[in-house]
Amino acid sequence: MTRSTPSRPAPSTPLLRERCKRLSQHLPKALAGDPDAIHDMRVAARRLRVALPLLAQKPKGRRARQALKIVRELTRTAGSSRDLDVGLALYDERRLQTGTRTKELRALRRSLAGARQRGRERMAEGLLDLEIARLRRHLAAIQKRGGEPAFTVFARARRSAQTQHEAILEALATLGSSFDAEALHRIRTQCRTLRYTAEVLDAARGQESRAPRLLRELQESLGQLHDVHVLAAWLQHSAERAQVQGRSAQATAARRECRAFLEQCRALHGAFLASDPRRILNEALAIILPSRAAARA
Repeated sequence: MTRSTPSRPAPSTPLLRERCKRLSQHLPKALAGDPDAIHDMRVAARRLRVALPLLAQKPKGRRARQALKIVRELTRTAGSSRDLDVGLALYDERRLQTGTRTKELRALRRSLAGARQRGRERMAEGLLDLEIARLRRHLAAIQKRGGEPAFTVFARARRSAQTQHEAILEALATLGSSFDAEALHRIRTQCRTLRYTAEVLDAARGQESRAPRLLRELQESLGQLHDVHVLAAWLQHSAERAQVQGRSAQATAARRECRAFLEQCRALHGAFLASDPRRILNEALAIILPSRAAARA
């Protein structure tokens, strides 16, 4: 009787395990409310959402689908107070720059800080309601099954990258030079997904390319714009509420601050357009899919 040799795991298996491990590492502190751990957990969860369909066997199977559903809920719930965290930092930064100190501005800050605290409390409750134990079981089973062969991972990632690239270019063409905060935020999300896809390809190839860095530039420039616009929208809502409640001086202060941040939005949007995002996207794709770029040339 001959002894059968155990099959070696696919090269993608360690990468799959690493993406799952990163999420698990940050979960305990994130569930306890640690802000840094929550941020790290969101990043790890987003990377896992992109990597799982590219690396795992049976990516459309029951376990993968349910794991991805819980991971999506995790990122959405953990992000519920993030905008107000950033908004408060932006508000304080502007106060330092202008040196303006009035009771209306102090009242606005207290209101913003209160909204942030309530958001954190809702987030903490929401995280505790998620089925974390179930997610761990699904991810353990997916890791045990192992990753796909390299050629399958490459084929999936290339196909995904091509689709994402075309979608972003179409969205940019539709938007043109118009300022639409929601549309720009969707483009930011697409750039982030393409960046994480490029990271998976780099890891699978065992090399580090410029593609993720190029895409991160686009993502971060749109992220700054989004953060400022969210704060401007909060200030506009605060002005409307103060006006209804008869606090006209605070309403005036909130509208003035809102206008200032909207001007900053327009400046950031202009800088984004000036960076020539289509060129950056095409350059990134040429690195991700060199054969496609050569065929076009």
